[in-house]
Formats: sequence, structure tokens, C-alpha cells
Amino acid sequence: MSLITADTVLAVLGGTGPQGRGLARRLAAGGAKVVLGSRDAARAEMVAKEMREDGVRVVGIDNRAAAAAADIVIVAVPWDGHAALLTELRPVLAGKIVIDCVNPLGFDKRGPYALQVLEGSAAEQAKALLPDSRVIGAFHHLSAVLLEDPTVESLDTDVLVLGDDDEAVDAVIALSALIPGVRGVFGGRLRNAHQVEALTANLIAMNKRYKAHAGVRITDV
Repeated sequence: MSLITADTVLAVLGGTGPQGRGLARRLAAGGAKVVLGSRDAARAEMVAKEMREDGVRVVGIDNRAAAAAADIVIVAVPWDGHAALLTELRPVLAGKIVIDCVNPLGFDKRGPYALQVLEGSAAEQAKALLPDSRVIGAFHHLSAVLLEDPTVESLDTDVLVLGDDDEAVDAVIALSALIPGVRGVFGGRLRNAHQVEALTANLIAMNKRYKAHAGVRITDV
């Protein structure tokens, strides 16, 4: 039995940032019931209203209320607020699929680079902080620019989905398919999330050099 039905509610925490906005817009346009979360409920509703004016049905509320209302939650907050938010929302997120797409990155004059994370990766930190949730890593490499551009009909890229819960992995692969041109591909267990998150630094460097919005395609699968 699929974990995703017509009644499944999806929350995007950090939904007013570029990645969160883009994912919310595309998934809602693909038919998902989406709730946009933010630290500031008024800010969330303002962004949601802009999407509704474009014909995309999204509701904006604060992060806690969004997490409570949802069956599946995407975490798209900045890395420096990641641990604090998940710790705060631990009781609300219990029993739910939590999709972590946070990339712990630093930037200096030499460009982007991966930060060291005590638990190994943002996704593994999420799993440690949310022992009663079904944590999955996914959506790390999607371009926020392409996600938010309504003239881009298809993203033509793959999403690497990492996790230790096979049923939840399959649900996130199915969710990925709501975005035109996107295919979810199992990328290994959650312990392998570090290199997937870190690859984002390489993609940012590539995109800066070639003035592009490159993603990832897996061949022969």
C-alpha cells in the first residue's frame, strides 16, 4: 500500500527560502496538498499568497503548525538552524516521514565547500535528533532557480533518495515524480548521505563557472 494518497499533506519547513519555495511550488503544481512553513507565519502566508496568484494552491503557516498538519515533512531550513528546529519539533514529527534536503556548506574566497558534521551528515543529524521519525535524505541537488521558474516545464534531473526505511524511500521516490522531468533513484543508506550533500558544493562551483543550473543524472538505471 502506498504511503502517498490523495489526502496526504506535505509540509515544507523553511518554505520561504529559495529551495523551500521552489519545492513547494513544484510539488503543489504536481497535485500534492502543500503547507508552507516558516518561523514567521505572516511571511509564510505572504509567499503562499503569491503562489496562489499563480494558480498554485498552497497554505502558509508557522513551522510548528505546518509540521503538525502534515503526513510528510520536507526540511529545507538553513544549516545553522537545522538542529535547533528539529529538536524543537521532535514530538510533532514523531511517526512521520521527514525528508531532509539540507546541505551543510561553507563559502570562502575559494568557493563552496562541505562542512564537517559530527553525526556525519545533516540527514544523519536529523535521524539522531528524531529517533521516532522516518528520516530520508533527498532533493539535495535541485536548482532553486529552475524550481521557481514557471517557464521551465521540465527539470530533467534525478533525485538521489537515501534512507534505511525501504517503504519511506519508495514513498519519496514516488513524491519526486510529481515534479516534471524528475526521477527519484535509491542512492544508498542514510550513512551515505554525506557525499550526496557534499556534492552540492561541486555543483555550485560548476554552475558558477559555466553559468548553468546543472543537476545529476544517473545512467543505466
